[in-house]
Amino acid sequence: MLKSMRSGIVHLAAAAGLAFASLSGAHAQGLIRDTETERAMREYTDPLLEAAGLDVDAVDFYLVGDMEFNAFVAGGQNIFLNTGTIIRAETPNEIKGVIAHEIGHIEGAHIIRRGEASRAGLATMAASLGVGLIAALAGAPDAGAAIIASAPQFGQLNMLTYTRAQEASADQAAVRFLTETEQSGRGLVATFERLAYQERISFQRRWEYFRSHPLSADRVAALRRNVEASPYSDVTDSAEELAELDRLKAKIIGFMAPPAQTFSRYPETDTSIPARYARAVAYYKQGLTDNAEQAVNELLELEPENPYFFELKGQMLYESGFIERSIEPYRRAVEIMPDAPLLRIGYASALVATNDDANAREALSQLRIALVSEPQNPFAWFQRSLAHQQLGETAEAELATAERAYAVGDEMQAHIFATRAQEELERGTEAWVRATEILAVTRPDTREMREWNRRERDRRPNFQTLDRHTLLQP
Repeated sequence: MLKSMRSGIVHLAAAAGLAFASLSGAHAQGLIRDTETERAMREYTDPLLEAAGLDVDAVDFYLVGDMEFNAFVAGGQNIFLNTGTIIRAETPNEIKGVIAHEIGHIEGAHIIRRGEASRAGLATMAASLGVGLIAALAGAPDAGAAIIASAPQFGQLNMLTYTRAQEASADQAAVRFLTETEQSGRGLVATFERLAYQERISFQRRWEYFRSHPLSADRVAALRRNVEASPYSDVTDSAEELAELDRLKAKIIGFMAPPAQTFSRYPETDTSIPARYARAVAYYKQGLTDNAEQAVNELLELEPENPYFFELKGQMLYESGFIERSIEPYRRAVEIMPDAPLLRIGYASALVATNDDANAREALSQLRIALVSEPQNPFAWFQRSLAHQQLGETAEAELATAERAYAVGDEMQAHIFATRAQEELERGTEAWVRATEILAVTRPDTREMREWNRRERDRRPNFQTLDRHTLLQP
């Protein structure tokens, strides 16, 4: 589903993995987690990565909860795709084309070279400033002032030359990757043609994608020629792929758009599965749990082995306060798709919320499996700390809290809780060794310790009122 790292759509800040539920509207931004959408996007991406000669496991793919069209590469080999890009796509091939283009940037090491281009642009601007200053000192103040005023433009033109060359290179690479995987590049051409008008509107209204990916008529024409030369230019998406995209779009709209917009786009007269899917989510967002549950039950009658429908049912019941009733649909989702760690994390969170020892032990079992694939999932570590605390396993709870802090980059908290855990754990055990490892890589310096101690002293009056369980909260 869609939510904050339980499994459906989830907001990455919460670090769990469930759904889009944590996103608060059509313009909410942030990384989201959703098993169904992530799997589809990886199915699009991985063959293209292989065609590019890249290590599939070394390239991470992230969904950004933003309804604007955008895709980009950052941090070396990290691909980011806005949910708005999925919504605006008319075919899966269009999304594949955009992803192939971004892979072209990775293959060409354009992020690194863009840094070089920025430095070159600054050098050009500095040189222009120097020429202007010389002209002014030589007795031509007007000419000197004009040159100085235009210096930033010279620098920007230098940068744009680099950027346009990289975009053309990424276009060519995208066509090559698509051809090698026997797919058409027409989707990328269609995307650029449909959105080209963005290049003609004001810079303030232009989508972010076109600020970093400048389009031009010549660029689109060159891309079209390369695509038409491919032996696979006429290949189209399968009916199954088109149907899957319709479901993904309905799900994203259901979670991210206001319910009124969802019902307008998917009226009750539309009895298709995507429309039912979107309305089920919209009912849930409105707090109409009975309507939402009925809508999901109708979907399950049509597809009784769909793990995503069970996940959605579990999520809506869980978040509506029906914890006990949410456990069974979550469990069924895991049974149907045991290799989906986010589903296990969602199931575990429901088990933990019952405050039952037997359920806490089952939750720990589910979380241990999930954390093998999601070792940096903060929400999973938080749930694990709660489960250990429920069972009176304080040291293990503190270690899980240290793991959670380390996963979100809070090295001070990771060090503090790892220290507490190590003092209480049996020396030489796997847990003790892990606490020692965290201590080794998070050792704060004297200044950081003094600052932390100062902050703790400032909050001490309130600190004394907190019990141990509260201290483990995120």
